[in-house]
Amino acid sequence: MNPDAATIAAGAPIEVDLTPIASGQDIKVFWRGKPIYIMNRTKKQVEEAQKVPLKDLPDPQTDQQRTKPGHEQWLVVIGICTHLGCIPIAHEGSYDGFFCPCHGSVYDTSGRIRQGPAPANLPVPPYSFLSDTKIQIG
Repeated sequence: MNPDAATIAAGAPIEVDLTPIASGQDIKVFWRGKPIYIMNRTKKQVEEAQKVPLKDLPDPQTDQQRTKPGHEQWLVVIGICTHLGCIPIAHEGSYDGFFCPCHGSVYDTSGRIRQGPAPANLPVPPYSFLSDTKIQIG
């Protein structure tokens, strides 16, 4: 009575090679049927995200709470808008983060909600670094 391959694949952790993602770029992968954005943020994007005062955020979280120590340039978030479940577009909006064109939610380069109807930040999935160039999600 073992689960079939599709069931195992739907919940199994995935490994992602970060090598092809240049600074300032992102990729989208799928884990458990959800889009996951992996963004290689520039030094400027990281510095700007770290400087944002918590009082300016509807759902206060520091950039450090949303990234891994020693790998601050890498942002990994579930790409589903927390308003009504739409898929936001990366590198769009006023904060160069994510923009949901359906209802106008704007997220910064840390995936934190900055404007619009979304009540919360883009979620960070469970992930870990297997090496400097490879992560495991799940």
